[in-house]
Amino acid sequence: MNDTATRTTAHATPPRTAHSSRRRHGGALAVLLSVMALLFAISPLAEADSTAGGDVQVAQTLGDRELTVILRRVTGVPGPLHVDVITHTGTSAGRLKLAVLPTGVSTSASAASASGTDVDTAVVALGSRPGSYSGVLDVTQVGPWELSLSDGTRTATIPFVVSKQTTSPAETAVYVGFSGAGVLLLVTVLVAVRVRRGWWTLVPAGGLVACLAVAVTGALLSSGLPLPPSQGGQVDATIDGVGDPYAYVGQRTSDYSRPPATLLLWSSTVRAGKVDDLRLTLSDASTGLPVDDVVAHDGALLHLLVIGPSGQLWHLHPIRISAGEFKVPLSLPEAGHYAVSAEFERRGGGVQQLRSATGIDAVSASGAAARTTSGDAPTHAGTGSRTVAGVRVRLTASSLVADKAAVLTARVGDTATLQPWLGMLGHLIVVGPVSPAAAVGTETQGAQVWAHSHSMGAVSGGTDDMSGMKRTAGMKGMKGMERDSSSASSSSDMTSMSGLTSVNGDSTADETVAAYGPEVSFVYTFPAVGHYRIWIQAERDNTILTVPYLLYVTGTSEKTP
Repeated sequence: MNDTATRTTAHATPPRTAHSSRRRHGGALAVLLSVMALLFAISPLAEADSTAGGDVQVAQTLGDRELTVILRRVTGVPGPLHVDVITHTGTSAGRLKLAVLPTGVSTSASAASASGTDVDTAVVALGSRPGSYSGVLDVTQVGPWELSLSDGTRTATIPFVVSKQTTSPAETAVYVGFSGAGVLLLVTVLVAVRVRRGWWTLVPAGGLVACLAVAVTGALLSSGLPLPPSQGGQVDATIDGVGDPYAYVGQRTSDYSRPPATLLLWSSTVRAGKVDDLRLTLSDASTGLPVDDVVAHDGALLHLLVIGPSGQLWHLHPIRISAGEFKVPLSLPEAGHYAVSAEFERRGGGVQQLRSATGIDAVSASGAAARTTSGDAPTHAGTGSRTVAGVRVRLTASSLVADKAAVLTARVGDTATLQPWLGMLGHLIVVGPVSPAAAVGTETQGAQVWAHSHSMGAVSGGTDDMSGMKRTAGMKGMKGMERDSSSASSSSDMTSMSGLTSVNGDSTADETVAAYGPEVSFVYTFPAVGHYRIWIQAERDNTILTVPYLLYVTGTSEKTP
């Protein structure tokens, strides 16, 4: 009987032990699965290290067409480059030939053989109605490229950089850690079920814990680690190293100490009423060599401002025909003097605004009668309403006192249908102090102040685009602004500006989005007493509106006349 009891006990004990073992393994498996699910849920933190750039927007004055060319972000190489060409009111129909070619130096034989040779071409048919027209081209490698646009007469070249979609070391640690943990989890379960000695389970389980530790560490560090040097900005985009910025071990700097450039107009005299190509060159003031490092700034390679005798403003974007050389067709409607200014950015060297020392003199041509323009500047100072292209624009100002920040608010129409132009909802050009009775072109040529400001909140973030440049806020003159003025204006303006701020490398809204405004606010501090000519620019219904005003800025003890 004792033997029977002993046998019964001996046979009954193993099932209870196996059952307990299964429960322990099952519990451990449930805990591991829960931990992995939790970590997978928080793993998107690694996405903060993404180096993907946004779209590149470049305005171009190609012949009589004012275009905005948008190069959509390339997500894989080889892969497609989507190009949108946006036309504005008054743009004629026609066909544009697009072509892409790699540039720069490469140590790869296959890449070097393709350098300087068109890789792909496409034709974009522009309609008579303003809007967006698209084309697709193939890019085959990372690094520097050029996009050329030709209307059959003129060819514009736009430099850009195709960045490699790289994975940061922290992201790699997350992916490898979780992948290894998944494999070792299966091995741990298999060993626990198949072997009789439980301590063998500790071997794959230890590896599983190590993989999870690596993955968790990578996920936690990914949001705090610095980004790699920008491709085409802090890393030379002319060599193969641009394909792997994390492998770059040289000095990383964003300040290349670029010296000022020199602006030269090839001709300072043109015929009034005739179309002439205005050619200008940018050369390095130190070496005299052509400036070959111009990058897209505020949606253009070069912003050219021309102010005529009667106060008309041209905000043009000359095409780049070679390194440091630009060209734009210009028809000046009346005889007189025209002031000229250019704004651009050199890679790593910041924004430069240069004023031509000579300007342009338009002389009467045979058979071309001088005429005034529809953009005549007002002769009486003050804010108020003006109608431009059928749109009513109302300007108000919080204060117009020297050395005190003024908030200028323009209400363009009555509906929220403004479109971003050059990455901003509004542009403010300021020139002064000037004599209101003098010819505007001559008076502005020697004015002490030339300023180009942007609407409040019109920022693109600090995100790198495909040109490798950093885009920054256009809020100028904030110093000294009263709390009550800034609170009301900034709150409403920032609400209306949502969508123009880049988040995690996403592209900002472009001209295809007409959902902003109607109020556009600027902050500017007028430095001295006197009359100032200002021009406010905004886009509505695919039409660029330019609204001139004459403002009088008082001293602290004066009253506005």
